[in-house]
Amino acid sequence: MNLLVRAVRADEWRDVRELRLAALRDPVAHLAFLETYQEAAARPDSFWKERTEGAAEGARERRQFVAEDQDGRWAGTVAVLMEEAGTRDFFGGTVERRQAHLVGVFLRDEYRGKGVGEALFAAAVEWARGVGVERVRLFVNEGNGRAAAFYRRIGFAGSGVVVERDGTRELEYELTAA
Repeated sequence: MNLLVRAVRADEWRDVRELRLAALRDPVAHLAFLETYQEAAARPDSFWKERTEGAAEGARERRQFVAEDQDGRWAGTVAVLMEEAGTRDFFGGTVERRQAHLVGVFLRDEYRGKGVGEALFAAAVEWARGVGVERVRLFVNEGNGRAAAFYRRIGFAGSGVVVERDGTRELEYELTAA
């Protein structure tokens, strides 16, 4: 598949919003995201502008990547959050070393199984390694077998860390930077 994988641009906030809302309509969104469609849809334009600017080309603390098909349609996305040693993560744990945390993973149905996820993760990991992280991690809900199988296939492994959230378990997967 002919794809362009790149960081979002600050002026693409409408596209970022549309893709996020599509992700939150996915049947397993409740397993993969910490917000609901209703919560995201109610956010003002200013939220989406700020969110996109903070993860766009040139941003240092986070970066959102998208895969664009030959027609310019966004096929999927992944975001990278930088976590510094000694800070708290969004589950309340203490970050032990400088690392990248992959979040917001989504592929439109028609692009699954076609290498889009692999291309997005390659770009995200390359950027994270380029800014000097020691480790790349993500969390997957224990009930999200589709995502867990993909993460294992591309080289992530369970770290043994488990976080309880809303009566479910989130499993940490890691990819140690070379």
